Amino acid sequence: MNHLNPNLQKLLTSAQKNERIGVGLMSGTSLDGLDVALCRFVGNGLNTRFELLQFKTQPYTEAFKSEVRQVFSRKMVDLEKLCLLNVFIGNYHAEIVLECLKEWNMNPEMVDYIASHGQTVYHAPKSLHQQPQYPNATLQIGDGDHIAVKTGILTISDFRQKHLAAGGQGAPLALYGDVIMGSKHGENRILLNIGGIANLTFLPADGDTNKISCTDVGPGNTLIDAACKKHFNLPYDQDSQIAFAGMVNEPLLQALLDCPFFNALLPKTTGPELFNWDYVEAAQQKSETNNASAQDVVATLSAFTADVIARTIIQYYSQYQLKLFVSGGGACNPFIMQRLQKTLPEVYVTNTNELGIAPDAKEAILFALLGNEAICGQPLQISDNPAVLMGKFSFQV
Repeated sequence: MNHLNPNLQKLLTSAQKNERIGVGLMSGTSLDGLDVALCRFVGNGLNTRFELLQFKTQPYTEAFKSEVRQVFSRKMVDLEKLCLLNVFIGNYHAEIVLECLKEWNMNPEMVDYIASHGQTVYHAPKSLHQQPQYPNATLQIGDGDHIAVKTGILTISDFRQKHLAAGGQGAPLALYGDVIMGSKHGENRILLNIGGIANLTFLPADGDTNKISCTDVGPGNTLIDAACKKHFNLPYDQDSQIAFAGMVNEPLLQALLDCPFFNALLPKTTGPELFNWDYVEAAQQKSETNNASAQDVVATLSAFTADVIARTIIQYYSQYQLKLFVSGGGACNPFIMQRLQKTLPEVYVTNTNELGIAPDAKEAILFALLGNEAICGQPLQISDNPAVLMGKFSFQV
């Protein structure tokens, strides 16, 4: 008599439960820390109901950031370092999960799964790598097997590869969670996440899935953070103090905006492989603004982020009466938020707290939701996006 693999039996039991407890992990291109969201899910697909039980961002040490930067967004890296970090990050993230669960008095045995995004080290859509014989590609490290074995919890990871395999660009994946968590009949909504890169999802009031779109729009915090680190030895511009102390340099801003990426049709994707400090220096050279003050550079980069977002919304969605819900670190940047509202006077601009979603937690919640879909969902057909369930399963034994 054949017996079902006990791991599969446990997975089947979890899939048949009325509700599941999942941990979502997100480590973005900003490298500021690991976002850990403990969530409860009931149902799946468009009938999903969720509750954020706990959330924490565990900041990364400068030593850890330095290690990751050795392989982050670089065409040429030490292959041994990349190999070692894949395991190291998996174990490190597992330790953080266990520490959080202990802090929250949550027994790991009560958790159905961990959904781990991993750490992106290189994002290579065809539009960026320009090698016609190669497809869209992306790479996240932080091995799921190590997380599963170390925590004793089923782990779902490496979500982006299925999206690529089915013909997508591997990003942004916010589409699926945004449709499930953010749609509301009678309201035209844009859910905007400003992390290292900014991406948005448009959700039409009539619920027509053919009108839904999701795309990267350009840099979020990545260039602002780079300027703060270079000129002020600070990780980011807290409360926009530096930006408000400077002035927007218009010649530099126009040079920053002069990039083929911004003329490409939606949907599109990008990353720090394009928008990095070399990009800023090239724009300064082109606009002859190398002598601009550090405060003016931060102010201009902050305006750049806001203006790229606003231009996309004006170009593609100006015919709608819109509500704009912002999440990610950019939601806590007053300069960006004020410039968005000023540039989009007809748009209601707020953050995702109004949706019951903490702005800092949204991306981690998203991956917890994608984990829930991987266990018990059905592929969602949304416009011309790949209808797929994403994530690879790593059993604990």
